[in-house]
Amino acid sequence: MAELAAADAQLVAALRAGDEATFTRLVSDWSGSMLRVAQIYVSSRAVAEEVVQETWLAVLRSLEQFEGRSMLRTWVFRILTNTAKTRAQREGRTVPFSALRDPGRVPEPAVDPDRFLDAAHARWPGHWASPPTRWDTLPEERLLGDETRGVIERAIEELPPSQRAVINLRDVEGWSAEEVRNALEVSESNQRVLLHRARAKVRKAIEEYVEEP
Repeated sequence: MAELAAADAQLVAALRAGDEATFTRLVSDWSGSMLRVAQIYVSSRAVAEEVVQETWLAVLRSLEQFEGRSMLRTWVFRILTNTAKTRAQREGRTVPFSALRDPGRVPEPAVDPDRFLDAAHARWPGHWASPPTRWDTLPEERLLGDETRGVIERAIEELPPSQRAVINLRDVEGWSAEEVRNALEVSESNQRVLLHRARAKVRKAIEEYVEEP
């Protein structure tokens, strides 16, 4: 954590000094994830792109107010989510907090119930009827190939916005659960369920691909 704090301090110092190269690098590294998060709240990709641009302007204007109580990246994403929410309200669009609400009230199952045997099954009640494919029996080059990566990318893009944002931040960008919670301002249980559902859907897409002859 000390190394992260030191790295953040260097970034902030460079930005405050007007280092254009540092700013350009951060925009390049973070804007893709920012766009995916913004799309949770606003009506289109075009509007989300405007939100990202507004966020970077707000970051530059607010740098002197950054106190280092959180990671710089988390602080930037909080500005992003607030900007996106404000934009959604200005457009008269209901901010989809239903997508980020208490998962206990969301009926969507993480795995298709048809993949399990009935609870009244004589021998294996509730067990797998269609178990996950064993990937360790498949050729490594097939699992690691460009085509497989394409399947994964398409599966992620087809997820609901909240699930897409969480799986991108956790599994693509490598964020910790705490970072995602703080950036998106969601509960631990909500973040965990969103990630689980996203991973289940991506896994299903991979299974369907690898089961093809």
